[in-house]
This record gives sequence, structure tokens and C-alpha cells, in this order.
Amino acid sequence: MSAIINRLAELGLSLPEVAPPVAAYVPAVVHGDLVYTSGQLPFTAGVLPATGKVGEGEGLVSAADARAYAGTAVLNALAAVAAEIGSLDRVTRIVKLTGFVASDPSFFGQPGVINGASELLGEIFGDVGVHARSAVGVAVLPLDSPVELELVVAYA
Repeated sequence: MSAIINRLAELGLSLPEVAPPVAAYVPAVVHGDLVYTSGQLPFTAGVLPATGKVGEGEGLVSAADARAYAGTAVLNALAAVAAEIGSLDRVTRIVKLTGFVASDPSFFGQPGVINGASELLGEIFGDVGVHARSAVGVAVLPLDSPVELELVVAYA
């Protein structure tokens, strides 16, 4: 069994099925020794766990929940990577994580939300999971998702 799959199991996690595209794109593209994922939403069994803007207050998605959804989205991104290269054991570096947070205008905690993905990559891959990153607040995301992530991954 794959070392990364074993590591996921140790963490109580597994790779989901690759989320089917919701528009005209593919989940991931290989170019040279890099895999670029399309934006990945936090689908669980084909369903978003929550919708709406992240912030504090009635009717908003909490930062803590959004942080967990970022972890789910990064697992979806890793599933797309694995589908392209066959095994996550081939990953030599998580190069870049770009995270988008649908944010209430008063919310400024985007980096903390995207830490849910960054820290999980570190737990899974160790030093190979250390990456460059952007955490961006946006007005709205596809399907009213609270978070969306993209990865760039190097592999051999």
C-alpha cells in the first residue's frame, strides 16, 4: 500500500472520488513535472456541507467550519492529482496552494481559514508539503461554496 495512503489512514482520512467538473474544465492537468488542479470545492459525497459567506454572525459560515471545509477541499484536490499521476507517493513537492474564501465584508481571517488546508498538507507530506500560498477573500464562489482551493504539485 502507498505510504501516503497509509499516512492518510493514520490521520483517519481517505481520498475521495474525484469530484466531477461542474462546468467546462477538467479536474487537473499535467504539464511537465507539475500537476495543476482546477478549483476544488469541499464536496463530501457530491454535496457541499455548507454554503454562503464566511464571517461572524447569524447566517454566516463560521471561520472554524470554513477551516475544516478547506481541509476537505484539499483532499479533493489531492484526489485529482492522484488520478493524473497514479500515486501520491510520486509527489516531490506541494509547490503552491491558492485558497479563496467567500467572505462577509467584515471578515479578515482568510489566512486562518486556508490554514486548514496548509496544515493538513504538512501533516500528510511533512516537509514536501511546505508550500507557497495565497489566501484571498472574494464576494462569491461557484455554487455559493464558502471555500475553493487550487494546487500546483511537482512529481517524479
